[in-house]
Amino acid sequence: MKIVLFDTPEVYENLLPLSYTRPVGAFRIGLVTIRDKWEHFIPGEYSWLPKDYLREKFPLDCQESEEALFIAGNKLPDMAVALEASQLKPGDALRDASGIWAFKGTLAQFIKLDSGFGRESANGSRRINYVFDIFLNNAEEIHNDYVWYIRDRKGISPDSSVTLLGDLRLDNGLPALFIEPGAKVMGCTINLSDGPVYIGRNAQVMEGACLRGPIAICNDAQIKMGAKIYGGTTFGPFCKVGGEISNTVIFGYSNKAHDGYLGNAVIGEWCNIGAGTNSSNLKNDYSKIRIWNYATQRFMRTDLQFCGLIMGDHSKAGINCMFNTATVVGVGVNFHGAGFPRQFIPSFQNGSPESGFSDVSIDTFMQVASRVMGRRGLELTDTDRHIFECINSSASRFK
Repeated sequence: MKIVLFDTPEVYENLLPLSYTRPVGAFRIGLVTIRDKWEHFIPGEYSWLPKDYLREKFPLDCQESEEALFIAGNKLPDMAVALEASQLKPGDALRDASGIWAFKGTLAQFIKLDSGFGRESANGSRRINYVFDIFLNNAEEIHNDYVWYIRDRKGISPDSSVTLLGDLRLDNGLPALFIEPGAKVMGCTINLSDGPVYIGRNAQVMEGACLRGPIAICNDAQIKMGAKIYGGTTFGPFCKVGGEISNTVIFGYSNKAHDGYLGNAVIGEWCNIGAGTNSSNLKNDYSKIRIWNYATQRFMRTDLQFCGLIMGDHSKAGINCMFNTATVVGVGVNFHGAGFPRQFIPSFQNGSPESGFSDVSIDTFMQVASRVMGRRGLELTDTDRHIFECINSSASRFK
């Protein structure tokens, strides 16, 4: 069966700047991406229906006359949700409070689908509708993913120098700590009282680090010496992290390798947060937080008391920088200097609170991005370049 993960314009804009560079189904939450979850529950031939300029990198493999199962890329699945979607008959759709989330039919039918079509889903609605929904749902998703992801895998035992606290087995009998072969975990403390800890292949947890589950450390990620990692946190592949981090998702290939605090945050790929940089996640007066929303081009109410940094791909902060509560940083930003910037920094900006910000030329950005990716043996492709050119063209309306 062909399965297409689709993004609506509303979802795309509400999830900027993270959705600038990937479909929502490629977001990492829990142990894996949303697409990985769906592929586990409903095996099939998956493809994408994202924003136009992303389709070269994330193509659609479905002709107009072909039948497929169309699923909202921001829908978080479980067994019941997947079963309901897989049992749809041709021409049927399922909807929740956010609209249609599943449809079975041809691409031509899907494109013409009325927004009010479909029957109410029998299952609860869990979607990633706003950027802060990622860290709000991450602890639960780590628990959910952990059960099916490790069930048929063989892990390795922790080194004798590792201190384990809490129950070593979950209520379902699975081990509360799972270490993939090739990982190096020595001289650290891991508390399993509040949830499991997953450590991926070739990952490294250095001596003196303290981890409190639920935590997901993906393949080739590094936890530096003395790091303090709290629950609800996911580090994607090839991340390097240190300092104090809580309830945070880092998609992959990004570094926060030194001291400094990051909490209730979401960081994209190829970002770097310098030594001593701190991000506030709580207002001094304990009032509810407002956050920049691209769709409305204004700050929106969240009803949250805790919300930290949201950072798009290829953005960087120098040493000893400070971010105010719920700061949103676009793609390709280079922030440095003392003082707090405003709570929204548009894409492709360079500067500091003291000297102000100026535009980063797309050529300069490409040169830096190419060097950064080259250090990991990866190439900035022509397709990537086209995506960033499109982002640069559209980003000007948010400045």
